[in-house]
Amino acid sequence: MRFDVLTLFPEMFEPIQQSILGRASKNHILEFNFINMRDYSKNKHLKVDDTPYGGGAGMVMIPDVVYDAYSSIPNKENAKVIYLSPQGKQLNQAKVQELSEEEHLILLCGHYEGIDQRVLDEIVNEEISIGDYVLTGGELPAMVLIDSVSRYVEGVLKEESTKEESFSNGLLEYPQYTRPEVFRGKKVPEVLLSGHHENIQKWRQEKSLEITKLKRPDLLK
Repeated sequence: MRFDVLTLFPEMFEPIQQSILGRASKNHILEFNFINMRDYSKNKHLKVDDTPYGGGAGMVMIPDVVYDAYSSIPNKENAKVIYLSPQGKQLNQAKVQELSEEEHLILLCGHYEGIDQRVLDEIVNEEISIGDYVLTGGELPAMVLIDSVSRYVEGVLKEESTKEESFSNGLLEYPQYTRPEVFRGKKVPEVLLSGHHENIQKWRQEKSLEITKLKRPDLLK
């Protein structure tokens, strides 16, 4: 799967090129390309924004800078272009899995008071938000989207790793334990030491329901 990211701060994306995603990139399962939109400014000072028509606080990103940066991406005809925006539909597990079926995503990261609407109308297929709050730019939401979507791309993780986790079946995940068997006087639940797979599965399901009811009762609806 290929991600092209249109951003003013490509250096912010270093963390997602580490660990599991970094390994998937080295193995050519994932491909990351970060396009600095400032490189497409026609201004000698590399300015990428201007004052909004109609007045108001803040600055707005210039449409031709965004469009020219987008136009530089090769083989973009079948890509899905996503604008990370607080006005978008909220990212959830269903959307994550849907996007993981795509072969090529182009992510547009806005800044300041946003991007000239004309270029958004021209190139964007979908707007996505990661929550009902405002951030200084689209880079952090883009990283969240890349991380969550990449986990469902074949070959990035072992398949079983995504089958029994929070939200995979509409519930939160059951508690996990590892060695030592006793930690500060607290013992691992006996059922997990029993080797009885049917009882373990039943316990995990009960715990998932219990935790979901306690922490996220809205999911049970």
